[in-house]
Amino acid sequence: MGRTIRLALVQMRCRADTAANLETALQRIADAASAGADLVCLPELFRTPYFCQREEEAAFELAEPIPGETSEALAKAARSAGVSVLGSVFERRAPGLYHNSALVLTPDGATAAHYRKMHIPDDPLYYEKFYFTPGDLGCPVASTPAGRVGPLVCWDQWFPEAARLSALGGAELLIYPTAIAWETGARPEGEAAEHDAWETVQRGHAIANGVFVAAVNRVGEEDALTFWGQSFVADPFGRVLARAASDREELLIVDCDLGEVESVRRGWPFLRDRRIDAYGDLERRYRE
Repeated sequence: MGRTIRLALVQMRCRADTAANLETALQRIADAASAGADLVCLPELFRTPYFCQREEEAAFELAEPIPGETSEALAKAARSAGVSVLGSVFERRAPGLYHNSALVLTPDGATAAHYRKMHIPDDPLYYEKFYFTPGDLGCPVASTPAGRVGPLVCWDQWFPEAARLSALGGAELLIYPTAIAWETGARPEGEAAEHDAWETVQRGHAIANGVFVAAVNRVGEEDALTFWGQSFVADPFGRVLARAASDREELLIVDCDLGEVESVRRGWPFLRDRRIDAYGDLERRYRE
């Protein structure tokens, strides 16, 4: 049942120079391919600093259409390196209509999945509702030579529904491009607990759905935020197979035996035992 693929997570700093960020991403794709990677994943909104710390109309100028410069550059890199690529784009869909999107590209440069972030936060320093319209493409699953990939994005990490829908669509790997951070110097005593909660909930998605889960984060200080890195990959038992550092750029390369999806689900048949006849209230905001 063994079917091992090599997954590469590009943990990087995202600077003010958008062209330099793209060049870094393209170089890391090439580096990962040289290391035998089958699938290379980039952080959320890797082209730019995390502009959602403020509500500024000028930041909309960073958006671009799909297809556009970033998507075309990633497709070219996928073809050149012969790998699948998961990349993040600030998508300009129409005048005044923007999405936080993820693309999965196959080694021939074709788009296997286009996902628009569905869960949009609105918190201090994370004013994403000002910029992004909630996604309307559901939870697509990309068929690639590296397996069936469910692309989700950052805040989606906390919602079991998104992970479950991707798994029900046949995903073997859930991959979350991410921009998650601590407020610099605000609550150092709570940092470990926040990170542990973030990682634990995603490991839970791996277990509950019998899939591999990967989160790829940025790193470094940007204005009031310190991005904590620690990109990781968990297997269907929720075990962390590898974790990147918290304070530096890193190309994290992990071998994943996708045959474990079948073997783990045989032992833990959660999909078999779901009570789909009893879940109607999940479509309600709250059950009074």
